[in-house]
Amino acid sequence: MKILKWVLIIIGILVAIPLIVALFLPKEYSVSREVIINKPKDQVFAYVKSLKNQNNWATWNQMDPNQKNEYKGEDGTPGFIHSWVGNPDNVGSGEQEIIKVSEGERIDFELRFTIPFESKSPAWISTETTADNQTKVTWGMSGTMPYPMNFMQVFMNMEDMIGTEYEKSLAKLKSILEAQ
Repeated sequence: MKILKWVLIIIGILVAIPLIVALFLPKEYSVSREVIINKPKDQVFAYVKSLKNQNNWATWNQMDPNQKNEYKGEDGTPGFIHSWVGNPDNVGSGEQEIIKVSEGERIDFELRFTIPFESKSPAWISTETTADNQTKVTWGMSGTMPYPMNFMQVFMNMEDMIGTEYEKSLAKLKSILEAQ
């Protein structure tokens, strides 16, 4: 009986520790990266506002060659939806919808993931002229990990995980646009 009592106490402590740690961890995250592209802003914006063009430069769109894509609406306009079903181990399933377009400046989307877990995150791409024929493109995303799921941030650095893919994607976007 004493052994059972100690086993239950140890199990209780092991369950309590992550729950207590999660109380002190942030529940929100935000990630963004930028790149300078040697092209005029209007050309850059016309390309990035098309979600279909992300198939050419966004690393996530290229991780699963068997990924099934579906498009609804007019690309580059609010209400356009790109949905995908892919391998749960790399791209999962979900959709992104264009929420708002500030022509020449910014496109806002909502990412809705369904597999491997459900979540919603706002994301955006903005363009800014930095010099003649030079455009700064910023790609960002934010999200929330509710308690106690925010404990996963101990093991997953969202800044590194998402930021690294943004950097690769933006480098590819730069090479595609500068080659045109």
